[in-house]
Amino acid sequence: MNQSSNILQCLAVDDEPHALKILNLYIEKTPFLELKKATTSPWEALEILLSEPVDILFLDIQMDGLTGLQLLEIIGKKCPVILTTAYSEFALDGYDYQVEDYLLKPYSFDRFLKAVTKVQQKQISIPSFISKEEQVQQNIPDHIFLKGDAKNKFHRLLINDILYIEGLKNYVQFFCKEEKIITLQNLKTLEENLPSNQFIRIHKSYIININQIDLIDGNSLVIQNKSLPIGSSYRKSFFLTIQRNSSLNSGNDK
Repeated sequence: MNQSSNILQCLAVDDEPHALKILNLYIEKTPFLELKKATTSPWEALEILLSEPVDILFLDIQMDGLTGLQLLEIIGKKCPVILTTAYSEFALDGYDYQVEDYLLKPYSFDRFLKAVTKVQQKQISIPSFISKEEQVQQNIPDHIFLKGDAKNKFHRLLINDILYIEGLKNYVQFFCKEEKIITLQNLKTLEENLPSNQFIRIHKSYIININQIDLIDGNSLVIQNKSLPIGSSYRKSFFLTIQRNSSLNSGNDK
């Protein structure tokens, strides 16, 4: 959510263009909502959800190629979800995925507003002493999906298996315990979406898994015999994070 204006960014997914037009109209009429993207392709929606922040996902269930429930299986609890469908029999299945609400087509603007207001109230009712990072971490899954080298191909990657990530212009390379994966993405997006209590940027070209550090020595660190530089502009935040996460907290790193 845009903290300065409290605007919720919405992604609308439905294989019926008319249904998307209705959603677009309702979103435009709601002051605290903004349409980030409307798409008839669940695959395009998946790419957006895996790479960009979304505050509300409006999701149809019955779609060709990839159903709404299959999409939820892949992304996990990544953002609040409001299901939109013409089939009431799917309601119970939807709530198994802890969705925020279920809009049965055709639904009125009043019913739509009730659903989105519920999401908005949850957002603004979070106590101010809980950091944004802690809010995000409560819903972080134990895995991520990375776009592969072919259309509609994705790699499932356990977060704890990631050692470090190296930026390569418009690509990034994941160095993991058993494999290396190159994917079309950027470090800035990853930095925003990976759990911040486990991953930290140490250089313009590197994000590392704090739990995989073997040694810290001055301006560098070692993971699996690989020496990685700690950039001067990242040094202060890195050592503050290490001290905060260290049970020993010896005070020697300054």
